[in-house]
Amino acid sequence: MPESGQKTIQGRTAEPVPAAATRRAGLLVTLVLGGLTALPPLSMDMYLPALPEVTGALRAPAATVQLTLTACLAGMALGQLVVGPMSDKWGRRRPLLVGMVVYVLATAVCALAPTAGLLIGFRLLQGLAGAAGIVIARAVVRDLYDGVEMARFFSTLMLISGAAPIIAPLVGGQILRLTDWRGVFHVLTAIGLLLTLVVWRFLDETLPPERRHEGGVGQALRTMRGLLADRVFTGYMLTGGLAFAALFAYISASPFVIQEIYGASPQTFSLLFGLNSVGLVAVGQINGKLLVGRVSLDKALGFGLGLLLLAALALTLMTTGVLGDVGLVPVAAGLFVLMSAMGLATPNTNAQALMRTPHAAGSASALLGTSSFLIGAVASPLVGIAGEHTAVPMAVVQLGCAVLAVACFLLLCRPGTRGKPGSGAPA
Repeated sequence: MPESGQKTIQGRTAEPVPAAATRRAGLLVTLVLGGLTALPPLSMDMYLPALPEVTGALRAPAATVQLTLTACLAGMALGQLVVGPMSDKWGRRRPLLVGMVVYVLATAVCALAPTAGLLIGFRLLQGLAGAAGIVIARAVVRDLYDGVEMARFFSTLMLISGAAPIIAPLVGGQILRLTDWRGVFHVLTAIGLLLTLVVWRFLDETLPPERRHEGGVGQALRTMRGLLADRVFTGYMLTGGLAFAALFAYISASPFVIQEIYGASPQTFSLLFGLNSVGLVAVGQINGKLLVGRVSLDKALGFGLGLLLLAALALTLMTTGVLGDVGLVPVAAGLFVLMSAMGLATPNTNAQALMRTPHAAGSASALLGTSSFLIGAVASPLVGIAGEHTAVPMAVVQLGCAVLAVACFLLLCRPGTRGKPGSGAPA
């Protein structure tokens, strides 16, 4: 590891980083960053229990309503490609505030959408604006941390942001007791407004002017091309993106699988979804508190990918009937293991990729987020391709994504065959 105040760029020692950028984030900043990373699961998961109701209210088929998830996800992916380089040029604070204001306005309009087509369009705009919180939160972490500490901080963020998928479906289910699906977007609007005010008041700039890039779009594209030319960075990017796609296949299909196929109520679905989120958070904390610093990040990541693959294989066998009519409990157990595995996959892929890119944290964060969200957006409509009354497409998509994630990790990242600065332990 380099001395304190220095960072490495693929094995080279970079210029010393100003003390303001290397200090530990305070508790308040940690909570703000946690709120920003919680915004995507809030936008997605609070809405999930309402999906079956939306199909009836807007008189649209399930596949069309699932596109409201796809549109939001695609918007978050594409928005990161713009916001990431902007944050490297103009700093983190200004692009973040602009994005948050637009997010609030777009979410408010979603509550008024009279047709599925308009709802899809405004969900796309919501995602484009919400991308600012995702990409800039990761870039701020890169500004403040390096090596093992960065991996630990990502796990801490997972503890904070992980509360969102636990609480969001529960809140969404309760909102549906009091009002219709439009009330979900009213609540999201209020949350977005509150978070915007907190960011404006408490989040300081973490990228000093001397570390900003002055280039325009051309420079941003050249930077991203250079990042993608790094085989190992690209390997971690694809590994994380494919693992996220397996997770998003669950997010997109589970409202119909749990409620329509297995007959559970929206409240039961919300409880099961929250339990799975507890698993994700718990494994993330095991990663940050027990594994990081004792086991190499690649080993922890490899174990998480193995769990993901085994869970996806088990779900495929159960949903195709190979194991007979297994019922809800075994399927829910398989989904629990699959989601928990993300507690190892997400923080370690992010940390390993960003450790290679201290010179362009915003652009690197944008590529990491964009790849995950775009691959997830492709997976979303595939899970509904055979209709609402079979879980087989969900399991098959999850298994395919898990196999490809393992392949990218082994073939591109090549764990155990290269030096691991900052990995925290020998391989």
